[in-house]
Formats: sequence, C-alpha cells, structure tokens
Amino acid sequence: MRTLLSLSMTGLAVTPVMAGELAVTVEIPKLEVAEYHRPYVAAWIETPDQQFVANLTVRYDVKMRDNEGTKWLKDMRQWWRRSGRDLTMPVDGVSAPTLPVGENRLTWDSAKAPLNGLKPGSYALVVEAAREVGGRELIRVPFDWNGKPVKAEAKGESELGRIAVEVKG
Repeated sequence: MRTLLSLSMTGLAVTPVMAGELAVTVEIPKLEVAEYHRPYVAAWIETPDQQFVANLTVRYDVKMRDNEGTKWLKDMRQWWRRSGRDLTMPVDGVSAPTLPVGENRLTWDSAKAPLNGLKPGSYALVVEAAREVGGRELIRVPFDWNGKPVKAEAKGESELGRIAVEVKG
C-alpha cells in the first residue's frame, strides 16, 4: 500500500491518505444438514480493545417481502450490540444478499468509505455468522493498517471456514 500526502490551501498537510485496498475472503463451508439455510454474515473493523470502528458488510436475506429479513439480524449478537441495532437496513454499500457456499472475496477501496477515515494502527477484522436452524460463530483476525502490505487469516470451526485479510497498495 502506498501512502500519499494531501495538499491543502496553506501548504503540505501532515495527515497521510492511505491508497490501496482491503480484501477479505470469507469461506462459507458446505454443511451436510437436513435443513440448510445460508448464514447471515456481518463483517466489521474494531480496535484491539474491541471498540467498534466501521461496518464493512452485512449479508442477509434482502429479498424478503416488507424487509422481513431484518428480523433475524439480531441473531448476530456481537454485531447487533456493536452497531446493528443503531442501523436502519438496508444500508447502501454495506448490506447485500447472503453469501453462497465456498470462498467469497470482498474488497474495499481505502479511498472510499468506510476506510477513507481509518487512521494507521492495529485493528481486527471481525466476522460473525448466524444460521437459521444452525449455529453462530465469530472470528477475529488482527491486522495492521499502516501503509504496508499485510496478510492474516484464521479458521472457523462450524458456520465459517477460512477468513483471510489482505491489505495491499
């Protein structure tokens, strides 16, 4: 990732502007169960002391009539407590349909919301999944946001598979 300096009317500004991309891979495992429903999945960024920073994505059944899919968002308990209950869904650029089985790659440009205001430092990507007639799982992947390339990953045990974070310039 490269760091650009922004210019202001009075001269050189001291705040670096990060230029690059945050890529997240979310693996949804194939489960052999009698009644399978795609999980609802939320991904957000938080500080090392678990303070909410920004929502990246919330995947749920957006096609249900009368926005009925929002009814089960609270099953993603940590996300719901951190920011979900304060949102009115759908949220442009954040909410989207559920993810299919397999590896799903999601990307965000650091020059655009929600990353354009992210200060250099240590963070964690948090991914939470909850499935109707299924379980719930939460994975934290620590990463540094400092203008240097980063790769980090963790693996879930039930509702989530491999979760990977890649910061690149």
